[in-house]
Amino acid sequence: MSERQARSGFRLPAHTVTTRHLGAAYPFVAEAGLGHRGVLIGRDLMGGAYVYDPFELYAQGMVSNPNMIVFGQIGRGKSAFVKTYLWRQSVFGRRAWVVDPKGEYEVLARSWGVMPVALRPGGSVRLNPLDRGEAHLEHLGTASGSLGASAPSAGEPADDSQRRQIELLASLAAACLGRNLAPRERVAIDLAMSTVAAFDAVPTLPRVVDALLDPRDDMARSVRTDRARLLEDGRDVALELRRLVHGDLRGMFDGPTTPGLDLSGALVVLDLSALYNSAALGVLMACATAWLQSALARDAPRRSRDGSQVFVVVDEAWAILANLGVARWLQASWKLSRAFGVANIAVLHRLSDLRAVGALDSEQVGLAQGLLSDSETRVVYAQSPGEVERASELLSLSPTEAELLPQLRRGIALWKVGQRSFLVQHVVGPGERELVDTDTAMGIHAFD
Repeated sequence: MSERQARSGFRLPAHTVTTRHLGAAYPFVAEAGLGHRGVLIGRDLMGGAYVYDPFELYAQGMVSNPNMIVFGQIGRGKSAFVKTYLWRQSVFGRRAWVVDPKGEYEVLARSWGVMPVALRPGGSVRLNPLDRGEAHLEHLGTASGSLGASAPSAGEPADDSQRRQIELLASLAAACLGRNLAPRERVAIDLAMSTVAAFDAVPTLPRVVDALLDPRDDMARSVRTDRARLLEDGRDVALELRRLVHGDLRGMFDGPTTPGLDLSGALVVLDLSALYNSAALGVLMACATAWLQSALARDAPRRSRDGSQVFVVVDEAWAILANLGVARWLQASWKLSRAFGVANIAVLHRLSDLRAVGALDSEQVGLAQGLLSDSETRVVYAQSPGEVERASELLSLSPTEAELLPQLRRGIALWKVGQRSFLVQHVVGPGERELVDTDTAMGIHAFD
């Protein structure tokens, strides 16, 4: 248009175009997003609302697993996102199970009409990490009537159920000892667990410790040794596991699961805050997570029939990853997510947490990074400049994404979903502020 035409009021004729064609003219104005089915997270900063649901994306073939890892420095909004995300999922009938080492989910639980299951040394609540879940079917709503306690998990042979229990015991023992188990120690655990399972419908840690410290003659003969040698083979394992039974960590996982626990609610929170500063936090989180997994495995057939899904949140996941044996077990649980209809969510502070769990090129680091590979959704809140290089390597960030990462404001995260990237501002609704406000002690409110 010439200057003369502009002065005379000349106007170009209107042009009508579809949004699809307009996108070709302005290709960077708006992102297509991940669809409209799922939970509203907030605003896609490239335009439009941002909706995300791992189960929907898995059904569409956009991701190969429903798992998620959330990274973020303290105060950047990662906890606010996780809590509101679970809260919004309840609208769709989804349930959530949370391992809470800091006691931050009590307000969310109360809003949901439930109370956290608080675990304390010498307390009144016990969870049996070897529980197959049969005692809690009535709470989980899987069936009614009388069920034999010795039955294996539905759809799972008895041998497989016992194998998972043996793997868990070996993981706990390795974590307690701080090293890999020797072959003879693994055999001792296997024999002790098999002996207890033959006599007890639901094995418990005290019974396994007793079997390790007082092996039967037939146990020794089955591996061509004598009772004294078998006792010596399993003694170190027994003494470490004994700490959960008679030592300073007793009263949480040292007996049958406390009857009457209400597990029927949409949210189950295991509060481990009394032990947050304990060096044994990783072991305790593993016990708690193991108990949740056994209940989820038992509940899987019902959820498969009615199409319901569950989110399992492991907050402060670094505490688990730092223990080699427990990290192995956690990775196996991550890989079972699709079979159980579960979306796992691990919450960490920094990308370097994945490499700080062990020496360079150690198995711990490999397992931690494997957990990242088994989580096709990565939500990254602001990281320090020193984390950028590591984040770029682990997350395959573009130069632009790497440059943005340390500059992200509170509540804004880089989402990596499959092969796609989004810059998303999480929006907290007025009715959700009380759920996520963790700055009250500082005399401020998180979202004022």
